[in-house]
Amino acid sequence: MFEDAERCYRAVQSRDPRFDGWFFGAVTSTGIYCRPSCPARLPKQANMRFFATAAAAQQAGFRACKRCRPDATPGSPEWNQRADLVGRAMRLIADGVVDRDGVAGLARQLNYSERHLHRQLVAEVGAGPIALARAQRAQTSRILIETTALPMAQIAFASGFASIRQFNDTIRAVFALTPSELRTRSDATALRSGIRAPTAIASAGTISLRLPFRSPLDGGSLLDFLRARVVTGIEACDDSTYSRSLQLPFGAATVALTPLPDHIACSIQLDDLRDLPAAVQRCRGLLDLDADPVAVGAFLDRDPLLAPLGRKRPGLRVPGHVDGFELLVRAIVGQQVSVAGARTVLGRITAALGTRLASPSGGVTMQFPSAAVIAAAAPETFPMPKARAATVQRVATAVASGELVVDPGVDRAEVRERLLRLAGVGPWTVAYVALRALSDPDVFLPTDLGVRHAMEQLGEAGGARAISARAEAWRPWRSYALMHLWTSLSA
Repeated sequence: MFEDAERCYRAVQSRDPRFDGWFFGAVTSTGIYCRPSCPARLPKQANMRFFATAAAAQQAGFRACKRCRPDATPGSPEWNQRADLVGRAMRLIADGVVDRDGVAGLARQLNYSERHLHRQLVAEVGAGPIALARAQRAQTSRILIETTALPMAQIAFASGFASIRQFNDTIRAVFALTPSELRTRSDATALRSGIRAPTAIASAGTISLRLPFRSPLDGGSLLDFLRARVVTGIEACDDSTYSRSLQLPFGAATVALTPLPDHIACSIQLDDLRDLPAAVQRCRGLLDLDADPVAVGAFLDRDPLLAPLGRKRPGLRVPGHVDGFELLVRAIVGQQVSVAGARTVLGRITAALGTRLASPSGGVTMQFPSAAVIAAAAPETFPMPKARAATVQRVATAVASGELVVDPGVDRAEVRERLLRLAGVGPWTVAYVALRALSDPDVFLPTDLGVRHAMEQLGEAGGARAISARAEAWRPWRSYALMHLWTSLSA
């Protein structure tokens, strides 16, 4: 529970949606917890308690507000920023590791004991890994109940519950409704708003949902960045929608993402519904939806060099990626070649080694080849210089063997060190991987040609050392400053 109740209460008084996801306010007189921007009548401060996570509020005995739906808020920006044990654990729990591998598997990935991990999470966020995973299962269940016509038993097991009874008890405890009542309520809301009922939404395996974010969001720049780097077969992008294939723990998937003024329209086609939490979390990371653009913008706008860029593109995000290994290969292939040239090479690698999807969607027909497949491929398969092809296979071998892991739960500093020890992997590649695969908010590329050209256009000529020194003023948000510089070139 947060100790600074006065500060949290002022945020609730302001009903500012920027604070949604940062913390949750619970009302002792009603037994309900809400997002800070809830439009309901303001409770007395003496009747409010504040929690860092929905799981902590649920564990304290509070149920979710039916009006503001606090379970559907953007995630806290804190977990993307933090590189410590708690930040890494929160990212892995959001990816569904506890549901797949249990608390023991989570602790093993983090290289800590279960006891120490539980102690750290309770101290920092007010709930242990089991409670945090339970809150996420409840949210996944609500999405499936409201957006599909699947039987409740199938929803229960797809959401990660071990039994129907556990599923029913959790839904009643979190939402104060039975699963059937939750679906009936959703059907009634859909009819009033003119939206099709869930029974008419989609075939089994396809989920349509809304991904929330903190405003503002520059969706046009996100699409421009991703469109310029589309690899034929695994990605497609038109004027409004970005689509791609995903390789998830239980099977393949395709996703289509459309930025809209108040949310991201997301359509996911899954081979296995148990992959829904992982798919949603990876899409959120891809579009950097948990960022706090107002806080980042206010900091960078203090610099006269970046202030005009920030005014042109408020809400600019740092595009992440859905697969760390794929991004690592993209970074190596893209060394010292144009973006268009890298796309061509990656398309040929995908065509030669990728896996064809059982259910293609539009232009998305393939999956990027796995690390094991690339490591075992003949060297002549790779249409690039021999030294670079050897680097790709060297990295793939390290990932396939488990020696190198590139996912949201890794220690960022350790991954950087391991990558630099691999022959053929230089500082630019390592920084680019940290920027997009590890979602590090404080990455800068002073040797990048695009950065140098952007700085020259802004009247800041100089070499890499001078540019690096100038960028020190942009800590801890240098990744966003970097995106502003890159984006300024397209303007």
